[in-house]
Amino acid sequence: MSKWLHSGRRRDLCALVHDAGEVRAQSLKNRLESHYDERIDPGSFYGSLSALVDAGFLQRRTEGITDVYALTDAGERALLDHHEWLSARVDGGRDIND
Repeated sequence: MSKWLHSGRRRDLCALVHDAGEVRAQSLKNRLESHYDERIDPGSFYGSLSALVDAGFLQRRTEGITDVYALTDAGERALLDHHEWLSARVDGGRDIND
């Protein structure tokens, strides 16, 4: 598994971006806070986004004074690979007694 997937927040951010197609940073933060039902420290949030951009999983463009994010091809592949792995564990996983 790619190192970026070790962080649940990064996986969740990629899933939200995948769902939206493109999303402004503040909207993305609001969606994540709604999912977690708690406030997220802005420094930590933007640090996660920057790490995903630096790793090549998200692309960032500036629209006025706002950053807009979208998944790269590598980000989409990694997210879909993780989804497949997780689905196999949840939907078609082994018997608990194994």
